[in-house]
Amino acid sequence: MGEAVTENRESETRHRWRFFRAGGFDQVRLESGQDLKALDQLDQKLWVALSCPVAGLEFDRKTLELIDTDHDGRIRAPEIVAAVSWATAMLKNPNDLLKRAAELPLEAIDDLSEEGRRLLSSAKQILATLGKDDATVITPTDTADTKRIFAQARFNGDGIITPEAAGDEELARVIAAVMECCGSDMDRSGQPGIGQEKVGAFYADLQAYAAWHGEAVAEKGILPLGKDTEAAFGALSAVRVKVDDYFARCRLAAFDSRALDALNRREEEYIAIAKGNLNVTAEEIAGFPLALITADRTLPLREGLNPAWEKAVAAFAAAVATPLLGTREKLTEAEWVQLQAAFAAYEDWLSRKPATAVEGLGIERILEILAGRGRAAIEDLQARDRAVAPEFTAIADVDRLVRYHRDLIVLLKNFVSFSDFYTRKEKALFQAGVLYLDGRGCDLCVRVDDIARHASLATMSQTYLAYCHCKRKTEDGADEEMDIAAAFTDGDADCLMPGRNGIFYDRRGRDWDATIVKVIEHPISIRQAFWSPYKRIARMIGEQIEKMAASRDREFSDTARTGLADGAKAMEDGKTAPGKPPFDVAKFAGIFAALGLAVGAIGTALAAAITGFMKLIWWQMPLAVGGLMLVISGPSVVIAWLKLRQRTLGPILDANGWAVNARARINIPFGGALTKVAVLPPGAERSLEDPFAEKKSLWPKLLLLLVVILLLLYLFVD
Repeated sequence: MGEAVTENRESETRHRWRFFRAGGFDQVRLESGQDLKALDQLDQKLWVALSCPVAGLEFDRKTLELIDTDHDGRIRAPEIVAAVSWATAMLKNPNDLLKRAAELPLEAIDDLSEEGRRLLSSAKQILATLGKDDATVITPTDTADTKRIFAQARFNGDGIITPEAAGDEELARVIAAVMECCGSDMDRSGQPGIGQEKVGAFYADLQAYAAWHGEAVAEKGILPLGKDTEAAFGALSAVRVKVDDYFARCRLAAFDSRALDALNRREEEYIAIAKGNLNVTAEEIAGFPLALITADRTLPLREGLNPAWEKAVAAFAAAVATPLLGTREKLTEAEWVQLQAAFAAYEDWLSRKPATAVEGLGIERILEILAGRGRAAIEDLQARDRAVAPEFTAIADVDRLVRYHRDLIVLLKNFVSFSDFYTRKEKALFQAGVLYLDGRGCDLCVRVDDIARHASLATMSQTYLAYCHCKRKTEDGADEEMDIAAAFTDGDADCLMPGRNGIFYDRRGRDWDATIVKVIEHPISIRQAFWSPYKRIARMIGEQIEKMAASRDREFSDTARTGLADGAKAMEDGKTAPGKPPFDVAKFAGIFAALGLAVGAIGTALAAAITGFMKLIWWQMPLAVGGLMLVISGPSVVIAWLKLRQRTLGPILDANGWAVNARARINIPFGGALTKVAVLPPGAERSLEDPFAEKKSLWPKLLLLLVVILLLLYLFVD
C-alpha cells in the first residue's frame, strides 16, 4: 500500500512532456519555462543531438564558449542541462528564456538568492560604469566589452593595480619600478599592472640588495678605495690573468736562464706576424707576454710594455697601484700580491651579491623607495580593489545570463529538438546560407572544413550534395574563402557538374562566388527518376550517332585524301595507281542495297509494332502506353522512391562533428521546401512569342500525315 502511494506521488511530480512529429520521428516541444526546468528529466534517447562543435555554426560564438565549461571545443548534453538549470534559477520567470530577447530587464533577475542579488548588483554596476545609471535593461552589447567596463573603473576586483589607478605621482613611479624589475600582471581592463605577488617579490629584492650593500658601509676593509673601489677592482681584474702570467714566466726564467728565448717568443713568430699589416691590438700581439721576461721579477708600469696592453696597465696603475702604493715605475711580485690581498674582502663581498633585478635602480633609489610608504599604499589599493571583487567578478556571470536570455532557447531548438529546422520558421544554426545555382535556391547548406573527409561520411545521407568553393573580397580587399556542401532536394541533376558557378548568400547577407568542385550523386526527385531512362536512352543514341558520324567523317576524309593523292600520282604517271582498283559500281550498289534492307527491316518492325497497337480496342491503347512506360521507368522510379525514403540529415551533420541522435529524414515534401525550383510569381504576365524561335517547317507534318495515311490504307486493305 505504501509503495503504491509513493509511486502515485512520483507520477504526480513527473513532468508531462508534449511532442510533435517531424522528420519521421518524435521531437519534444519546449513551450514553457517548466519544460526548460525539467530538461534534466528528459530521457537523452529522445534528444535529437547529443553533441555539436563550437565552431562552424551560425550562432554566437561567445555563448557557445560559455556553455562549453570544459573548453574542449564541443557542446554536450550535460553542459546544456547545466546551462539551462543555472539560467532558470537566475530568473524570476523562466518563461522569459522563450522570448529570444536581447534585452534583459533588471527586474527579471531573481534577487531572492544571494547569487541573484550579486548578479543584479553587478548589472547595475556595469550600467553605472557605462554611464547608464537610469537604464532598466541590460543587453549583450553592454556586457560584450568587459575590458572597456573594467577600464572605466579604478578598482575592478582582480587585486591588480595599474599606475593609472595609483592616484599619486610618486606611487605611480614605484608601481612602474615594480613592473620594470619584476614584470607585470594583466589587469581586467587590459592594462599592465602589479599584483600582490609582484609587490612582495620587489620589496624582498630591495631589502636583500640594501642589506648586502649595507655590509660594505658597516665593515671596514671591504671598500679599500671607498667609492672608487668598484672601478679599481675592474681595472685590476682586467689585467690579473696577464700579470700572473708575467710573474710566472719571470720565476721560470730565474730558475733557468735557458728558458728566456722560449718565454719571450721566438724570432720566427715575429717574422710571421710582420708579413701583414700590424695592429697593436691584434690577437697575435695580445698573446705575447705583458713585458720582456727577465729574472728580476719586476713589471714595468710605463715603459717596455706589450703595446696591446699599454692602456689596460696604465688604467691599473692609475686606479690601483698609485692610490695604494704611491707613484712608481715598476711593480714587484710581492707588491702585486699585496694589491690583490687589498681587494680580497671586496671580492668576497661581491661574490655574495644577491641576484636581483632591482640593482639597475641604483642604491640611492632603492633606499629612497624603502624609506617611503609605497608598499603600504600599494597594498591598501590592492585591498580596496579586492573588496569590490564580488560585484566585478559577477560581470562575467551577468554577461552569461544576458547571452543565455537571448540565445539559449535557439540552441535548445537546434539541439534537443530540430524544431527550427523542421518548422521552417527560423533558420537552423547549422544552415550557413542559400546557394542559387541552376535555377534553384538550396536552403540546406553547411560549412565544410575538409571536403574529402566530409564526403566520405555524408554520402550515407542518400542526398545529392554539391560541394562548392566560395570566395569573396573583404572590405579591405583581402580574399576570403570557404567551402560549403549544398543539398539539392528537388529538380534534376542534368546540369549539375564540377565547374558550374553560382552565388552563395551567407546568413549575414554577404554574397560569395560559388563553384562546384565535387558532387555526390543520389536521386533528387521522382520526376527526375521517371524521365532519367528516356534521357539516358536519348543520350546513348546521341552518343552513338556522334561516334558513327565521327567515324564516317574520318573514313571519308582519309579516303578522300588518299584518293586525291592517288589521282594526282596517276595523272603524273598517266595511268591508274598500282594496287588501287577502279571504282566498282556493283559493290557501291550492293552497299546501298544493304542499307535499304536495314532500313526496310527497321520500318517493318515499326510497322508491325504500330499495327499491333492499332488493332487494340480504344480503351486498351492508353493501357498499353502506360504499361510500356511502366516497364521503362518503373525500376528507376522504384529505386529512387526507396532511396528518397532513406534520405536523412544525420550523416551531413555527423561529418561536421555533430552527434545526431535521431533519424532526421528529409522526405519528398520536405525536400521540396529545402530546395526551391524557379517558378513565375503569382499574377505574372507571360509572352510566348520568341523572336529567336526556330522556324516551323511543313515537312515533319507532311511526313507524319503520310505515315498515318499509309497505316490506314494498310489496315483498310487488310
